[in-house]
Amino acid sequence: MSSMKYIADERGSVALVATIALLGVLLLGAIGFGAWAFAGRQEYKTEVEAKIETAVTENTKVVQAKEAERYAEEAKNPLKVYTGAEIFGSLRLEYPKTWSAYIESENNNPLSAYFDPNYVPSINDEKAVHALRVQIVSAQYSRSLSELQGLQKEGSVTVTPYALPKTPSAVGVRVDGQIAEGKQGSMVVLPVRDKTLKIWVESSTYLNDFNTIILPNASFSP
Repeated sequence: MSSMKYIADERGSVALVATIALLGVLLLGAIGFGAWAFAGRQEYKTEVEAKIETAVTENTKVVQAKEAERYAEEAKNPLKVYTGAEIFGSLRLEYPKTWSAYIESENNNPLSAYFDPNYVPSINDEKAVHALRVQIVSAQYSRSLSELQGLQKEGSVTVTPYALPKTPSAVGVRVDGQIAEGKQGSMVVLPVRDKTLKIWVESSTYLNDFNTIILPNASFSP
């Protein structure tokens, strides 16, 4: 009887030890899983925070760029006005307030003007790209047109009929493409009495100003 009790006690002890060991394993497993889950959560949190920070930074850059662009556009107003001599058609131009102008007569041409943001670079530098050029040349419109048609045949430019919105009676042409060596832009060529008016930009950078500010506000007496 006592031996059976001993065996039962021994079996009970073994079962208890096994149970405790199993509980220990389960506990260690639970701790390990908890640690893994916590580490994963922290890693996920770090990744999410990094993505949020990146998104905020990118959004801030976009907002700042849009604000800078908006400020730059607002800074152009009110527009400056240039008025030419009556004898040459009383040319009237409006251009951004942030631009500077250099105006002279050269090579027997009644008008040669340069317009650029902030300051005008050397007009003697043939490689300089100006925001806006304006000329009234002594050559008749028909001669200027024939020169442009030569460029059109070469395929370097496209030529289409054009008139200023404020001077619709004087029909000339608009030229788009390589208007000069190494310079892609747009030019409007119009007859002014016995002379020719040329208005152009030498870079696509200023094309929006050309289309939205310069041309819509330009006028002259044909």
